[in-house]
Amino acid sequence: LRAALTDAGTQLVGLNFYAGQLPGPDRGALSIPGEESEKFRANVPVAIEFARSLGCTTFNALYGNRVEGVAAAEQDALALANLTFAARAVAEVGGTLLIEALNAPESPKCPIVSAPKAIEIVDAVNAATGLDNARFLMDLYHLSMNGEDLEEVIDRYAAKTAHVQIADNPGRGAPGTGELDFDGLLDRLKKAGYDGWIGLEYKPGDGPSAGAFAWLPAPLRAATTS
Repeated sequence: LRAALTDAGTQLVGLNFYAGQLPGPDRGALSIPGEESEKFRANVPVAIEFARSLGCTTFNALYGNRVEGVAAAEQDALALANLTFAARAVAEVGGTLLIEALNAPESPKCPIVSAPKAIEIVDAVNAATGLDNARFLMDLYHLSMNGEDLEEVIDRYAAKTAHVQIADNPGRGAPGTGELDFDGLLDRLKKAGYDGWIGLEYKPGDGPSAGAFAWLPAPLRAATTS
């Protein structure tokens, strides 16, 4: 993977920690007692070393679904312990830990399905470590699916955001395939002081892959990440 990234001339700017079977039923692992939580902890130093070798210092820690037979409070306590562990580990390489809010329609068992909930956890991790290196991953598609006011989210939480991801809604396609006003939203992010990466996390459609970027003016494509 390192060779592929280097050979393609790309820069890795963010990496997920172990999160279970993301294409399948899982939405994270760090809040799930037993083997999944242990796999998350074991993966933290591995992911950090790999990312460090490529100059990447931003890490996404996906929470995990609610599981039967385990109290929500017990899962949340485990999650905070694991997030604190991860935040301290990434701090050793000057890193940032991201907390992402998903959407309730597609991830009904995930407890982090709103911007305020994600920010609550960001604040809890920072309070526990004193490091202030936990930040919000603002995925505008997920927040739109939740019915949140995207302009309000940007205004309230841009200062606590360290990565943004976009896809249009409905459909999770490229900008212009749905109803979201990305010109307005991205301009609002900029005016709110956000100057980080905008990740393109959308379905490219059935055409050639280059067509997935047709919405983006060619001069801007060299500064994109997908």
